[in-house]
Amino acid sequence: MTTSPQSDANQTAIVLFRHDLRIEDNRALSAAAENFETVIPVFVFDEDSEGTRPIGGARRWWLHHSLEALAASLDRLGAPLILRRGRMDEIVPALADETGAAAVFWNRRYDPPGMAADRRMKAALRQAGVEAESFEGHLLHEPWQVKTGSGGYYRVYSPFWRALCAQGDPRPPVDAPGKLKAPSRTPGSEELSDWTLLPTTPDWAGGLRESWAPGEAAAQERLAEFLDGEIEGYADDRDRPDKPATSRLSPYLTHGEITPYQIWHAVTQKTGIQARDAEKFLKEVAWREFSWHLLHHNADLATRNFNADFDAFSWQGKADDLQDWRRGRTGYPIVDAGMRQLWRTGWMHNRVRMVAASFLIKHLMIDWREGEAWFWDTLVDADPANNAASWQWVAGSGADAAPYFRIFNPILQGEKFDPRGDYVRAFVEEVKDLPDRSLHKPWAAGKDALDRAGIELGRNYPCPIVDHGEARGRALAAYDKVKEAS
Repeated sequence: MTTSPQSDANQTAIVLFRHDLRIEDNRALSAAAENFETVIPVFVFDEDSEGTRPIGGARRWWLHHSLEALAASLDRLGAPLILRRGRMDEIVPALADETGAAAVFWNRRYDPPGMAADRRMKAALRQAGVEAESFEGHLLHEPWQVKTGSGGYYRVYSPFWRALCAQGDPRPPVDAPGKLKAPSRTPGSEELSDWTLLPTTPDWAGGLRESWAPGEAAAQERLAEFLDGEIEGYADDRDRPDKPATSRLSPYLTHGEITPYQIWHAVTQKTGIQARDAEKFLKEVAWREFSWHLLHHNADLATRNFNADFDAFSWQGKADDLQDWRRGRTGYPIVDAGMRQLWRTGWMHNRVRMVAASFLIKHLMIDWREGEAWFWDTLVDADPANNAASWQWVAGSGADAAPYFRIFNPILQGEKFDPRGDYVRAFVEEVKDLPDRSLHKPWAAGKDALDRAGIELGRNYPCPIVDHGEARGRALAAYDKVKEAS
């Protein structure tokens, strides 16, 4: 720390919460509690700063409930959560002046606009004589710590994973403070309900409420459930949307209700987990790390092709096709099931995300940025790094990308990863009575099978909006033109 708390006239520290809505393994909170007599926890809802991307509707819903859970935890510790809205780099220095706080602590961000705003905030605080200190907690290792032999950043995942492992085990999680003491006079707080984060007219969040319980306690429960049984067979079954074989921890990580440190140590210290399952799961945690390292070095990852050769790609998509894809009305059941799962629950199984993304980009020839923006608005786990990097991976324009000519066949993907059709039947009720052999290709079922299932293609379930073979040929031809131009 830059100053000794014992020498400060004011023994108050502000703790700034952002993407870390938890009290466990929160180094900023722990440092404030250990070194200052009184603590003011603050959350600033900042959608006004330059470079800030407003969060989507699904994440706004989650944020409301996560802040409620965080406020309850902080109340139990003894310090109420203060809510303010506006530019963070302006509000926090003003709040320090208003309260006479001697220090402001926070956990670091890694996107370039967020880091620039934090530098401005730190400079303003220190100029005013206020201690300003930041801590790690969002990633296992800082982006500037994991470097290639030439000192650059990794653009391919496998060597990144090896370099990450070479760093050694990450630090252990830190305990939550036993108690906090608020100053005798706390600053005024805005009302969470005034931020209108929850949908009202219409209230489309019923499926989210049925599917999720935001908050730190729920995150720990989900981790325990996963490690107590669901991780068994993870290496083989994680691609099966019809099985409960994934952790579903992604929205909790996105909102910082759990940390990668907690997950890493819980997995490595748990007995009875097969080494293959544990490693595969930790590699998925590290993929998130890889995405954040990419974003740290590429601020425009969500808007600009990582591989500039793709700037010449000729997108030919139609607005009607984009709308059909969003609504889950493409005529391909595995794609439609994924898009409807997304709309209903705010989440989609990862294998199906890849199939749905590939379909939009390569079957419909629609710019990957359209899909990235839709996922940003509808996913409860919409992560600025993972979302952008994963869309570019599927498009073939990103780092360590799947080649553009890898075009997921939605029929074969459905038959391979949802062989009995349990996943499709859960979300595409129109086709639930088809036999398994034709579930993933209703147009090939035959009139008798369609009649028995009550399906009239083009009326109560759409015909395919594009032929797979023709779409594949068109996509490859467009890619050949990019190769010729590069």
